[in-house]
Amino acid sequence: MSDLAEIQAVTFGIGEEVFAIPVAMVREILDYQEPFRLPGTPDHVLGLISVRGEGVPTIDLRRRFGLPAQAPTPLTRILFLEVQQQGSGPLLLGLVIDRALVVSTFARERLEPAPRIGMRWNSDYITGVVREENGFVVLVDIARILTTEDTAILSANHDLAA
Repeated sequence: MSDLAEIQAVTFGIGEEVFAIPVAMVREILDYQEPFRLPGTPDHVLGLISVRGEGVPTIDLRRRFGLPAQAPTPLTRILFLEVQQQGSGPLLLGLVIDRALVVSTFARERLEPAPRIGMRWNSDYITGVVREENGFVVLVDIARILTTEDTAILSANHDLAA
């Protein structure tokens, strides 16, 4: 089976749901640390975290999905991703998640389109879903989750921190 026939993804949990992001986007996963709050940003933009001397903008994916905030637990992690932006190169971004799970490989033919109704999540954010024994894994498109306003705020604060 060729690499094009498979999707390798990091799976993670938010609440009871399981999500996945292509492994090629993930730089690293670190334990939660309290971000330095940035004034005047939306609630889901938590602030900056220092990673090897670089200020990385961090968002709470739970809040971005419209779920209530939750205090960090010992399982809370930050996924550091490299998100491609149109016209301005990659943006290093931290996503606060409830828990990291595993790296999984899914056969591309198992990827089903996101249903337009009956999901708690905005289907525009979803690349597709994979049916598993215990439910679904939702493959998310991080670039679509971030609004144009989010990208502008995060890029500006990333540039200030650099």
